[in-house]
Amino acid sequence: MDRLLEKIISLTNIEEITEMISQFLKKPVVIEDEQFSLLAYSSFYINQFDEANKQTIFTKRWTIPILEKFMDEGIVDRLKTLPEPFRVEKIEEIGLNQRVVVSAKYKNHVLGFIWVQETDRLLTEDELSFLLEVSFHVGKLLYQNKQLKLKKDEQKNNFYKKILEDTFQTEAQIKWEAANVKIPIPHSFISIVFTVSPSSEESFGELLEKVGLFANTLKMPSHLFINQLMAVVLIGSSLSSPKDLTIHANALTTSVLAQFSGEQVYAGISNQYTSVTHLRKSYLEAIEVIKTAKFIGIEELPSFEYKKLGLFRYLETILQQQKKMDDLNDELLKLKQKDEESQTNLLQTLEVYLEENCRLKQAAEKLFIHTNTLKYRLNQINELTEIDFNDFNQNCQLYIDLKIMKVKG
Repeated sequence: MDRLLEKIISLTNIEEITEMISQFLKKPVVIEDEQFSLLAYSSFYINQFDEANKQTIFTKRWTIPILEKFMDEGIVDRLKTLPEPFRVEKIEEIGLNQRVVVSAKYKNHVLGFIWVQETDRLLTEDELSFLLEVSFHVGKLLYQNKQLKLKKDEQKNNFYKKILEDTFQTEAQIKWEAANVKIPIPHSFISIVFTVSPSSEESFGELLEKVGLFANTLKMPSHLFINQLMAVVLIGSSLSSPKDLTIHANALTTSVLAQFSGEQVYAGISNQYTSVTHLRKSYLEAIEVIKTAKFIGIEELPSFEYKKLGLFRYLETILQQQKKMDDLNDELLKLKQKDEESQTNLLQTLEVYLEENCRLKQAAEKLFIHTNTLKYRLNQINELTEIDFNDFNQNCQLYIDLKIMKVKG
């Protein structure tokens, strides 16, 4: 074993190292970087890889279901903190057989992971010790590779920040700069922006890590960079009008936000664009979604997509105008007073009824009440106010004022 270890330590090719580990242990071996992207794999027998391995090999990275399951089970946290090899039990839900994993570290930083599927038998203590020794060498190699990648990423980050800061005057200038630093320009793209409030180095660092992990699971090319405590993800496509960019953007947003319960994490998705000159515009659109969410509350946000915000984009501006004019909706104040005095739900009823375009059945279903109960409440509203549900303009104003009233409390 000592000679084998010496031989492995003399190697600099990750694929060769993976092959030697697999041959020695007679088991499937996978080596990944710290973002769980596949670097190399080898199997002593071709049919030994389980479904989770096959998915990883096919996509070159963890899929979202695997990442979410590993996060839920606390496996990702253990990967980042445990210094020695540990076992991951079988998880049938994602097609995962039992395996041993060890972090590949260098200078106290986790740079990747070595996975060994325990087919037929468990690894012995000597084999686990061998795996730990190998992990230090792999960590050093991954550190060297990461330094090269960081230099390339820094060039990308500076390039995209220049666009956000309006440094370039024309699309030709942007393309010339991109060619200089060898950055491929996508034919179409979407921007997703994430931030956390209140922001601290620790909370933003956690957000950045989670965003990076989930962005890495996407099937489309993506790039993550930071701008003023905002984590910006660009998802690109080689097609001029792909239909699934928005789907991937929503999947990424939903997956990231699901990982946070204590901190208030915000996200916004821009429109889809075909010219990189619109990168700043797309960034500002995503920021506008975040500003709206902070103003009305995430629960009230109709969508993380800028194009689906509708009138919600203008609520803060309208509120400022109302304050300036000391403008109050007397009809809504009457309903609010009735709700407070009689424990009724007339304001909520009105809001849902308007949201459902004054359709009885749909509104009743959303309120979980019978249509007759809804009719009774609408009659109460008619008796207390001069609201005319046949007046479209009035309905629009009522709905806007209702939303602003909720913000004001």
